[in-house]
Amino acid sequence: MSSRTIAITGASGLIGTALAAHLASTGDRVIRFTRTGSSSDSTIAWDPAAGRIDADRLRGVDAVVHLAGAGIGDKRWTDEYKREILESRTKSTALVASALADLADGPRILLSGSAIGYYGASLDTEFDESSAVGTSFLADVCVQWEQNAAKAVAAGVRTVYLRTGIVLSPEGGALKKLLPLFKLGAGGRMGSGRQWQSWISIDDEVAAIDHLLRSNVSGAVNLTAPQPVTQAEFTRVLARVLKRPALLPVPSFGPKLLLGGELADALLFTGQKVMPKVLESSGYSFIHRDLESALRHLLKR
Repeated sequence: MSSRTIAITGASGLIGTALAAHLASTGDRVIRFTRTGSSSDSTIAWDPAAGRIDADRLRGVDAVVHLAGAGIGDKRWTDEYKREILESRTKSTALVASALADLADGPRILLSGSAIGYYGASLDTEFDESSAVGTSFLADVCVQWEQNAAKAVAAGVRTVYLRTGIVLSPEGGALKKLLPLFKLGAGGRMGSGRQWQSWISIDDEVAAIDHLLRSNVSGAVNLTAPQPVTQAEFTRVLARVLKRPALLPVPSFGPKLLLGGELADALLFTGQKVMPKVLESSGYSFIHRDLESALRHLLKR
């Protein structure tokens, strides 16, 4: 298998770090986009807010995996931060898409980040890639995020929208935040516990992205495991794996007071049951299909 040159935005984030390490381990050359300094053999200088990118460094690159964007749960959702969440995605995606569209000898593959927030929240609807868009703030962000790749699509670049679920890793994200509480025996279900959690292990997230780089798939792809669980079940399984009790439910008023109501609802008290229909149809075989095996592997239990 010949080696490839893959450029990654957001390469210092949870997914980007794991993806870069995986690709390098298989013999691929990884080039990271950087906002600091100038381009080098291993970096591409860019500034999405200012609309600047060293597009010449993309010549000869096989594919771009675009993962950059302000963290959804990093800060309270003030109007200012909501604008940053949106514009950090739309401006960067438009910049990358335009650069690819303008290069005759540039990458012909773009895997562009998105999220299952596209579908909105539901307790009883099962979503796949053909499902309608939701009406929430995150759904609107995802729509605009994906739309800003239009120039690449129009130029014939094979474009995939990575609608990612809750990525499980002890190195970051939701699981890292939950672990200290659960290890103390202070974990518990959030709210009613009936809300769906569509998760994916970091191993499958990375392997699925690599699979999509090699496939001929285009359009939306849900990156979620085939066995989503309710929040109550997630809590029970995590507690069982850690051999700790999880008896006390977490009432909604505490996190809403801490995070703000809209953010707490989006992250903790609502969810959606999302199935990886396109990914499985493309021939991808999951490393971790069920939550317990994923957690035991990730937590070495």
